[in-house]
Amino acid sequence: MTPALDGIRVLDFASVGPGARASRMLSDYGAEVIKLGPTPKHGGVQITPPYYAYSGHRLMKRALLDLKADHGREAFLALAKDADVVLESFRPGVVDRLGIGYEAVRAVNPRIVYCSTSGFGQSGPRSSWAGHDVNYLAVSGYLDCTGRREDGSPPLPGATVADIAAGGMHAVMAIMAGLLRRERTGEGEFLDVSIADGAFGLMSLYVDEYLATGTEPGPGHYILTGKYACYDVYTCSDGGHLSVGAIEPAFWRNLCRELDLEQFADSQMDDDRQDEIRVAIAAVLATRTRDEWADQLGPADCCVAPVNTVAEAIDDQQYVARGMVVDAAHETEGVFRQTGSVWAGTSQPDGPYPVREGSVTDTVELLTAAGFDAGAIDQLLENGVIA
Repeated sequence: MTPALDGIRVLDFASVGPGARASRMLSDYGAEVIKLGPTPKHGGVQITPPYYAYSGHRLMKRALLDLKADHGREAFLALAKDADVVLESFRPGVVDRLGIGYEAVRAVNPRIVYCSTSGFGQSGPRSSWAGHDVNYLAVSGYLDCTGRREDGSPPLPGATVADIAAGGMHAVMAIMAGLLRRERTGEGEFLDVSIADGAFGLMSLYVDEYLATGTEPGPGHYILTGKYACYDVYTCSDGGHLSVGAIEPAFWRNLCRELDLEQFADSQMDDDRQDEIRVAIAAVLATRTRDEWADQLGPADCCVAPVNTVAEAIDDQQYVARGMVVDAAHETEGVFRQTGSVWAGTSQPDGPYPVREGSVTDTVELLTAAGFDAGAIDQLLENGVIA
């Protein structure tokens, strides 16, 4: 199967975070991703992730450029001339000061899809603020709807939801839409991907409820935030936990039947009986192990699933059957396992993914293909403009 993004070249400035997640996904869909970073003498502010992070940047190329030098900017623009996408995660305004912003790239390549990912977007009173995943989840209302710790504060989420979905997936959707639009118009475009905006979008179900009804969402305000016993997490006899999501009445009745609690079959949404129902469910589920209950209740259409640790998720029979974990072979670290290309419409390799050592670059090869002669490249190397 021909990859969906076969023939698409992406220049990616992101070393970590949402931008790096976006380029990982684009590569999984077949794009040629070139990771761009500073030359060693200017690399102090660049975070270098461990060899296994972001799937080890498997199947990606790498070029190091000194963008503060005139010849470094010229080298970047030469690469951008034949690129389809530029993905950057600098603070708003930085790329324009460096001379590598959208207008500079558009001047040499009008078909470029230029995606800027930032915490709060390119405009607005917080546009210059630094931030991380927890900050974007905080301003969007996500954290406030996510339960409470003993001191009344919201708990930290178990995954970087804003980086992954509100940022990375947001960027990928925008880029793919931009590429599709370019096919019709012949023109590229600038994409302002705000992670905080994406987090706000993730909260649209609750936001729209509040705007329409005036009911303020929060922990326990309705079924998805813990108001009813049919949608909760319970502890089993071995200390393991079982997630229950029996929202539809038919699934709730199945659960009541399997737990021998049919006296509650007609009380699923009875506000006055929720504490009683929770206690009863907890008492029954505490009599057997997590996996025993999962094996019984899952096939019985009760909408349950075990709460896996990461170590358990890796070996979960469903994920094993779906091929979620694959082998990779690193040049110096050897063979190890990593998350596969999990997105619908992508495919896995026949053997291990090759993962290169992080210091290897393709700068010379890329600039040669862009039209630089050997003498010019040697001079750039000698002056530390490229590496």
